[in-house]
Amino acid sequence: MAILEAKNKQFLLDGTPIQLLSGAIHYFRVVPEYWEDRLLKLKACGFNTVETYVPWNLHEPQENVFNFEGLADLEKFIKLAGSLGLHVIVRPSPYICAEWEFGGLPAWLLQYSNMKLRCMDTMYLEKVDRYYDELIPRLTPLLSTNGGPILAVQIENEYGSYGNDTAYLTYLRDGLIRRGVDVLLFTSDGPEDGMLQGGTVPGTLATVNFGSKSEEAFEKFREYRADEPLFCMEYWNGWFDHWLKPHHTRDAGDVADVFDRMLRAGASVNFYMFHGGTNFGFFNGANYHDKYEATITSYDYDSPLSECGDETEKYRAVRSVIANYLGKAEEDFPAWPAPIAKKGYGPVVLTEKADLLNHLPLLAEPVKRTFPEPMEKLGQNYGFIVYSTQISGPRTGEKLHLQDVHDRAQVFLDGVYQGTVERWDAHPLPLDIPAQGAKLDIVVENMGRVNYGPQLKDYKGITEGVRMNNQFLFDWTIYPLPLDNLEAVPFEPSTTEAEEGDRPAFYRGKFTVEEAGDTFVRLDGWAKGVVWVNGFNLGRYWEKGPQRTLYLPAPLLKLGTNEIIVLELHHAEKAVIELTDTPDLG
Repeated sequence: MAILEAKNKQFLLDGTPIQLLSGAIHYFRVVPEYWEDRLLKLKACGFNTVETYVPWNLHEPQENVFNFEGLADLEKFIKLAGSLGLHVIVRPSPYICAEWEFGGLPAWLLQYSNMKLRCMDTMYLEKVDRYYDELIPRLTPLLSTNGGPILAVQIENEYGSYGNDTAYLTYLRDGLIRRGVDVLLFTSDGPEDGMLQGGTVPGTLATVNFGSKSEEAFEKFREYRADEPLFCMEYWNGWFDHWLKPHHTRDAGDVADVFDRMLRAGASVNFYMFHGGTNFGFFNGANYHDKYEATITSYDYDSPLSECGDETEKYRAVRSVIANYLGKAEEDFPAWPAPIAKKGYGPVVLTEKADLLNHLPLLAEPVKRTFPEPMEKLGQNYGFIVYSTQISGPRTGEKLHLQDVHDRAQVFLDGVYQGTVERWDAHPLPLDIPAQGAKLDIVVENMGRVNYGPQLKDYKGITEGVRMNNQFLFDWTIYPLPLDNLEAVPFEPSTTEAEEGDRPAFYRGKFTVEEAGDTFVRLDGWAKGVVWVNGFNLGRYWEKGPQRTLYLPAPLLKLGTNEIIVLELHHAEKAVIELTDTPDLG
């Protein structure tokens, strides 16, 4: 049994002063087979604590259906960290941000049109309470007060950046206490007046998040909390990437300097991130400031430990700071675990193909609606959705308006590609309809729900309607395509040569593995889409970058024959991908 307390501007663990040197590693962004490797590398860098968020949408993927297995085995991750001698900080807020889909909130909440998120809304709190009744009993045996490794638990996440309903924060805090959470509770917010006023609760530890200017940040914090310890709960030592933007990097020396100054000020520090990992599947989030911007598949974050677990220059600089600060030799730090092999398996020819639009009735259960409905109204969380209707003719010189598309739509008239409408660059498409009329198909991709800020309630698909000029089109057949199971895709042998025109299609190929190693999927000559290996969704690719490869961890491979499926939304120059031993994040 151990108790962490905040007293007289310092942390005490069982009465002894302690400075928490923590690094964020999200269990849900790392295959479970690599959890131990990443945690050992955290220890080898001189850290004593690991921090993780808990994403609600991973653990309750459908309402009242819970998942705590595999990638979602939170208890196993925490127990493993404890067995390796690490303290654990858990941030199980209903909302986590984290550049994660919908900030960790489950998409099915959006079925409830009148629900208000992250406040004292009765319906919302009912859902939170039911989730916490399932989640929190899994955590209480792992609290330090019960002999486990969890020293502290967060009550909400950067709430002052969203709202000022402190009654809501108090409700969450009291709910944790009522369920037996008797370790140190805390909030975390940006070091600004409004954020600290809206996001903190009297009597509950406050922490601050920032990436630089630590003296100014802590000075602002001191205006609100004169006697509490300094704790940078998120030291943004790197940054995440959006599609269509350059890859972010930050100088290792600058990161080390800010870190060193915080340590010498007596602060505890949590690196966000120490190891970023990967937004596998459809779990990447998005931001909306001036416009919608989707986060890429890689969550490398330019962290001390790279996406595939490699040591970086930043890792070495951070370890050196810790060694100097503690007065220890780096050789005395815990050992680095055995290296993980990287393999280049070479080109893989995808010899089978299935056109998406031609096989919609096999891939989805069609739904008839008077007007286009967003995914959430049809019980769909992620993936794609296709809207089909018949347009009467003749019509010339008219324009098709998608009102309002979330996030990217490809438009087909009698199977012929007409153009793409993107949320961040919405524009009407000119369409001429022949006298006999024409079939309209609109393929919409959910590129990730907004995870931060006032645009959080982010419905996917066509959210308003479809018009020819000012005339709304009614009578739709809708095909939800969550693509969580591809067994129904009717593959047939095909040529590897490119075909004319843009049409979404699945491609499948096989490759042989004699010795498993981490590898990276290169898709040069492909446009945009999603990759699955042995049924596991690796995530999205896009020729517009910055990311050029998808990380494929060795545990996802099998000795012998392996299957790769690619959903290409436009066209491929050749139906060939490459498995290389080198990552390329742009």
